[in-house]
Amino acid sequence: MGAPSAGIVLVRTSVASGLAEVLLVHPGGPFWAKKDDGAWSIPKGEFASDEDPLTAARREFAEELGSQCPDDDLIAIGEIVQAGRKHVHAWAGLGSIDTTQIVSNTFEMIWPPRSGLLQRFPEVDRAGFFSLEDAHAKIIDGQWPLLDRALRALTSFGRLAAY
Repeated sequence: MGAPSAGIVLVRTSVASGLAEVLLVHPGGPFWAKKDDGAWSIPKGEFASDEDPLTAARREFAEELGSQCPDDDLIAIGEIVQAGRKHVHAWAGLGSIDTTQIVSNTFEMIWPPRSGLLQRFPEVDRAGFFSLEDAHAKIIDGQWPLLDRALRALTSFGRLAAY
């Protein structure tokens, strides 16, 4: 098992439908370029054992999207264990960002394989807000419980009316 991850489920209310939508990010790089359903994630990333997980979740949100999380009052929604035993700690919040203007941090890898050519790719190549139904199709299997937890938590705290 590698280092644990921390992330944020950002929720907004759709202007068109009045229903909740969740923010998901699509991983960048050549391995994910042609994958869609089952490839998206909440904004998240690894943190060290001496780092506060919520601080890490906020940092990763900013690094992957190029903007701070718009909600300062996040609600802890617990931890899940993904395939491969990856632990993800998560928080839920309300707000919106312009997903057409994301600026992600980058990583380097040799591509194409065995070419010796070092190329740089964005960690996240796109982001979007999705209805709960669409998000369940888009998100990697192990993370979908976080979406349900986020909506329930925001509703129970009186911060979200419908989903």
